[in-house]
Amino acid sequence: MEEELVIEKFVFLMVLRGIGIVLLIAAMLYPVDWAIWRVRVARGGGMGSVMVKTYTAAGLKGGKLDYFPTGTFAEPCSRSLYPQEGHNPCWWVERHREIVTRY
Repeated sequence: MEEELVIEKFVFLMVLRGIGIVLLIAAMLYPVDWAIWRVRVARGGGMGSVMVKTYTAAGLKGGKLDYFPTGTFAEPCSRSLYPQEGHNPCWWVERHREIVTRY
């Protein structure tokens, strides 16, 4: 019985340590990503744009939604791993090309 508790405690500590290591790596990676992005901006290649479609969703009776296309525009994005200067990274914007506004 006591041996099982020791094993469970060991596994819990290993999982906790793994989560801590992942968070530490992510925190250490951000300043490196920022520095690389600043160099790219200085050279003229740190920002990009992705064409994004926008839709407006209006509620109908019975809980249904009706979608109205409202246009397409170029969304500015940063060529980095993390968001920089208030812009999402291009890899994220490319995977989320549709923006739906609900009323």
